[in-house]
Amino acid sequence: MEKKNYIDYIVEETKKILAIDSPSGYTKEVAEYVLGEYRALGYEPKLTVKGGVLVALGGKNKEDTVMLEAHIDTLGAIVTEIKSNGRLKVSPIGGMNANNAEAENCRVATRFSGTFEGTCQLSNASVHVNGDYSDTKRSWDEMEIVLDEKADSREETEKLGIMAGDFVCFDPRTTVTKTGYIKSRFLDDKLSVGILLGYAKYLKEENITTERMVYQHITVYEEVGHGGAASIPEGVTEVISVDMGCVGDGLSCKETQVSICAKDSRGPYNYDVVTGLIKAAKDNDLDFAVDVYPYYGSDADVALTAGYDVRHGLIGAGVYASHGYERSHKDGVKNTFELLRAYLG
Repeated sequence: MEKKNYIDYIVEETKKILAIDSPSGYTKEVAEYVLGEYRALGYEPKLTVKGGVLVALGGKNKEDTVMLEAHIDTLGAIVTEIKSNGRLKVSPIGGMNANNAEAENCRVATRFSGTFEGTCQLSNASVHVNGDYSDTKRSWDEMEIVLDEKADSREETEKLGIMAGDFVCFDPRTTVTKTGYIKSRFLDDKLSVGILLGYAKYLKEENITTERMVYQHITVYEEVGHGGAASIPEGVTEVISVDMGCVGDGLSCKETQVSICAKDSRGPYNYDVVTGLIKAAKDNDLDFAVDVYPYYGSDADVALTAGYDVRHGLIGAGVYASHGYERSHKDGVKNTFELLRAYLG
């Protein structure tokens, strides 16, 4: 298979994964999909106790094993109250920002009564009625979920089966442009899950055995801070998070590149790992950037915080507008995929 088809496969799998709602804490369906895809590729993945996906890709040296991590959990919200007008007050999951959530379509996933559609709106959202519309600061205290149901009171909404603790899932609005741009909510980090599946497919179809044993761990609680805190097998000496590469003021990365993170808000990444990644990128003429992320933490950071004695690194395709309506590019996907090939085999 030509390499370009691996990129096509990655993009198509990313679109399928993005279409499955999965805010942190509500990830069972997407985890089952990823399990099935690994099985279809010929692997034997396992569901971790926390609900993530762990799979061994094979390799020669089991005493110097590397684990690649990406996460399928996303931002979202959870119902905290049914208001007197039948609308829902919510609390964010992860770094979901009220400014970015306004006017987004969403789904309320109840525990026993199915799913209901709605929209996240500013309370009293009509400009023709609300004279303070422009001056109102967008915060979760000022937002509400307007259900697409004839429910205008607390009692009518309760009769639908909606209750506090139900998850609110926001529409990803995924599109891929003719020029190769990938636009969607939650590219952080479902795009990287697609890339890891693509790498697993490449190893299997090309019958490649890497020098080091390689695991992949698809985590489900990264957005709330403990995704990578468990499920690291014996023999793992290196953990690399494949997560979004930051794009913005003061950084050099573009959406078409693979980003290698030298330091994030929790501190520097392992010197030898970062150096090895840069060397692999240089030796293979990849389009890459090395950056320091000012407001960022990864599953690899969490592994160290949890007490694992491992080296750690972080790479990812460049993603603009993180935690909003994000954008990357197929070239960024390709460069990230090629860096994994160059660094691991």
